[in-house]
Amino acid sequence: MSADGAGLGPALDAILARVAVTAEAVGPRFPLYAEPADGRWTTTGRGSWTGGFWAGLLWLRARCTGAAADRRAAAVCTARLAPWVGADTATRGLILWYGTAPAGDDARAAELQGLGARAMLSAYDRELGLVPWGDALGGPRPLARVDGVPGTVPLLAGAGGQGAAVAAAHLSRHLDLCLGANPGGLTPALAFDAVAGWQPCPDPPPGWSRGRAWLLLAVADALLRPDLALPGPAARLDEAAEQLVAQLGFIEAEFPVAGLVPAADVGRPDGPLDTSAAAIAAVALLKLARVPGPRAAGYAYRAEAILGRLAADHLTGPGSGRPAGMLLDGCYDAGKGLAVRHELVWGDFFLALGLAAVHGIVDITRV
Repeated sequence: MSADGAGLGPALDAILARVAVTAEAVGPRFPLYAEPADGRWTTTGRGSWTGGFWAGLLWLRARCTGAAADRRAAAVCTARLAPWVGADTATRGLILWYGTAPAGDDARAAELQGLGARAMLSAYDRELGLVPWGDALGGPRPLARVDGVPGTVPLLAGAGGQGAAVAAAHLSRHLDLCLGANPGGLTPALAFDAVAGWQPCPDPPPGWSRGRAWLLLAVADALLRPDLALPGPAARLDEAAEQLVAQLGFIEAEFPVAGLVPAADVGRPDGPLDTSAAAIAAVALLKLARVPGPRAAGYAYRAEAILGRLAADHLTGPGSGRPAGMLLDGCYDAGKGLAVRHELVWGDFFLALGLAAVHGIVDITRV
């Protein structure tokens, strides 16, 4: 594969065609995951934590086609994310950043992003040192989860005033709790107890590959923002990135023979894969490649290799008996056996985003 991503154009075209088919199928609802046999979507009415990825896919389609109708469809979908501004959940970072950042100069998307940023800023808990997971999606409110960090970092950083400081504190606290407390591994979620302090949660498991990818994405976003001065050594973010890249299997000694698409649970190497974790990690690596340093070229090569593997081996094509443009082998929840070899809307989004970045359609440092 060439350094400019040659050969990946048809994959992006297929995904965008799939977006058009999906939009017709789901109407005003939000797609969540699709059956691998026939592409039939399970949908949600409000979007849940994944709604921003569907809006983001619609914006990516609009940016690729330039069609006014596609821009209108993306804008309508993004407007339907507005109720999440007031929801008590750290996944507002995922919902409101990825649902608006691909919109570019769209004024209403920018307004919604600003509202979300200010809401997240007001939710910051100084005693806990982070924006709590919240109770909008169920479970205990004082929870730290790695999927409450990506999107939240750039969203907060754009809030102005104390936004950058809170973004740095939020990320730093999660690095301390989730990465620093488990040498060589990851603790994806911890609950706060007034007596015992922070205690690991059994779910998601320590081997959750998407947790590693989510945290790597947040670290990459922070490295692209020099105003985010984290407490501690200056090299802390670089070291966290290297540690997470190694944990995901993207290490120099094995690359690219192994690790391009990780197991959903790295503790269960014979279990299902998770292409969505690979797509998230590829985008994170593309971001890391934009940070000046000796590893930038290596990160770019790894990112394109992952995108190429996903496009070649896991994306449905014409004549497969299934709709074209489905990124299969995504795993929603391996432990519960939920959608373990399916098309996942966030997997589609991050693969499309990575491909669009390789082709110069989007600036990966801004999405």
